[in-house]
Amino acid sequence: MKRLFVLLAALGITLGNVAASRGLAATQADLLPLYSKAGDWLNGTANLKTLSGKVVIVDVFTFGCSNCKNVTPNLRQLHERLNASDFAIVGLHAPETPYEANRANLAENLKLQGITWPVRIDNDFKLWRIYGISAWPTQLIFDRKGHLRKTIVGDSQDAAVNATVQQLSTEH
Repeated sequence: MKRLFVLLAALGITLGNVAASRGLAATQADLLPLYSKAGDWLNGTANLKTLSGKVVIVDVFTFGCSNCKNVTPNLRQLHERLNASDFAIVGLHAPETPYEANRANLAENLKLQGITWPVRIDNDFKLWRIYGISAWPTQLIFDRKGHLRKTIVGDSQDAAVNATVQQLSTEH
């Protein structure tokens, strides 16, 4: 029986590591990969200090995607309407084309689209894989403790995004 327990424990650890490496397992450190010092940012940066205690939307997008552009007006309204001490948006740009991978093109398009919140550049799709993203746009919504609470894929989901943010904003 003891051998079976050891075998099952080892198997559980192995499966957990595989799931985590594919971005399939949410942990208490859900937002930590975003803070890597090796990352490239536009519009400032986000880190544990600036996001601690806030409801956070991580908007995974690419600037040329029309569905991604459909999400931006609602995010901009949330950004303007909600208290910055309780709420934050962080963009995660994962390019679909070589043109979108160009930092200067991204910076220009952020201005054109009115995106003023920090945007992490993910040209190598490292964070895309860590978070288990499969499509543009995707919004990852984290609670005040940094736990991933909701993943919303696609556009035309403004009501679901807003309801989730509202619910998490009332939790302390």
